[in-house]
Amino acid sequence: MTPREVAALLAYVVQLDPRLALDDQAAAAERLTQWCDLLSDVPATAHGWDAARVARDYIARNPYRIQPSDVSRPWHTHKADAMSRHVGTFEPTAHPEVDPDDQYGNAYVAALRAERHAIAAGHQAPTTHRALTAGPAAAVVERRLAALGEYMPRTVAQALAEYRPVRAERERLARENAPDPLTVACTWCKAAEDEPCRGRAINPRNQQTRYRPMGKSHPCRVEDATAAQLTRHTTQEAAA
Repeated sequence: MTPREVAALLAYVVQLDPRLALDDQAAAAERLTQWCDLLSDVPATAHGWDAARVARDYIARNPYRIQPSDVSRPWHTHKADAMSRHVGTFEPTAHPEVDPDDQYGNAYVAALRAERHAIAAGHQAPTTHRALTAGPAAAVVERRLAALGEYMPRTVAQALAEYRPVRAERERLARENAPDPLTVACTWCKAAEDEPCRGRAINPRNQQTRYRPMGKSHPCRVEDATAAQLTRHTTQEAAA
């Protein structure tokens, strides 16, 4: 902070806590010098930081008279936290003249240092990566995936349902937690898992046999899928 900013902060502090008021001009000048010395490397405002707010919070929560260290210590803690959350990469689009692959070039090192200094000074927010597999972000991801579907928005999937009836039927069964026959192989037509049941047709001219996909599964396959789902549920309840 500049001496002018420190003087403004001191005036604000005295306004909040009149006990700090000084009638002696020499004592007031000495206090201003002390605060300027200890707050010379502390910004008045920065990204996520406001010295006046820190001073106000201290006065509101502590019965003791505020000292300049009560502002400088929180700033250094704030700066250390920002640097620890920064992933250490700069945004290449902000430096089009820098080759990000030339990690030993002077331009790259200078840009990287400038970015870290900007974050340390509070002029720039740290670049962080949020975990997607745990914590609050995981819930956000789950809600987003539930709204969009696995590969496409549900509105698009509904529009395409008539063109891919097998997939649409499997999605319906999954939503209803109903047995999916395609999760097991068919013992009647020998269709493999994830493949639809096959119907046999014989060409009357040459007696050749061919197979065509069926829209519905054979009853024995539905029964096997129901039994398999019941077994899984029983196993899960026993494990719980």
